[in-house]
Amino acid sequence: MAGVNGNELCGIICVNKPQGFTSFDVIAKMRGILKMKRLGHAGTLDPMATGVLPVFAGHATKVCDILPDHDKTYEAGFRFGVTTDTQDVTGTVTKERPAKVTAEQLEKVLESFRGEIMQVPPMYSAVSVGGKRLYELARQGREIEREARAVTIYKLELAGFDTSAQSGTLKISCSKGTYIRTLINDIGEALGCGGIMTSLVRTAACGFSLADCVTLEQLQEAANSGKGFTKFVKPIENVFAELPSVRLSPAQEKMYRNGVKLSLDRIKISGDGNTVKVYGESFIGTANLDRENGILRVHKNFY
Repeated sequence: MAGVNGNELCGIICVNKPQGFTSFDVIAKMRGILKMKRLGHAGTLDPMATGVLPVFAGHATKVCDILPDHDKTYEAGFRFGVTTDTQDVTGTVTKERPAKVTAEQLEKVLESFRGEIMQVPPMYSAVSVGGKRLYELARQGREIEREARAVTIYKLELAGFDTSAQSGTLKISCSKGTYIRTLINDIGEALGCGGIMTSLVRTAACGFSLADCVTLEQLQEAANSGKGFTKFVKPIENVFAELPSVRLSPAQEKMYRNGVKLSLDRIKISGDGNTVKVYGESFIGTANLDRENGILRVHKNFY
């Protein structure tokens, strides 16, 4: 189900975030365009980044806290021979070193950054330490020790490399919480010359791709024309596509919506897993399979 729920827009609008906007800027702009306050987003993007930013409208905002761990994919530009305090081209240069990296040397180093790696969050990040955001401390000129975190790099491919300019493009698929600029910084350090991220496009997130995205200009045009936004709204259940499903009969749906715990012996489950998406006449929400007690427990209802 997507579109208007009662008098409120409900579902997911995938925005191609423009460069120079924070993720919150996008939300603020959309509140004005859609004339609604109940909006949230998944997967913060830095202002310099562009690409897939799923925005949740109406009851769909309930999804933000329970999103499955989808992989994210990126195309990132980089340049060797320089480091900055932000690890990207927007920062202040902290060191410059000669760089004469060959494509063969780079390919060899990339091997060590595939799979599970440890990554120290950058100072210019929203990670909270002792109740303070790291970027707040960084702006005060302070740097504190941060614990390394495990992240997974599923795909790391060299899409192009100009040896004379010491710059190129990487295609990356990674787990939640991965900092692409830190990945590039660490690759540069491994090569002994340093490196910065020069551009970033998120090509997929939450199961959505750039092909699913709409621009803020398109949304504004729809608002100006009075045609509405329904055609841009995607169903909530799309983010749960990988979960097994349960389909209830009309009688079961009525009991389930009234809080009755249904016996697992009397429902049909398609797929494996302990969290499922639940359908009655249409998509209802998510539920947990309590196999020990043999019952279906409500996790989150959206409609």
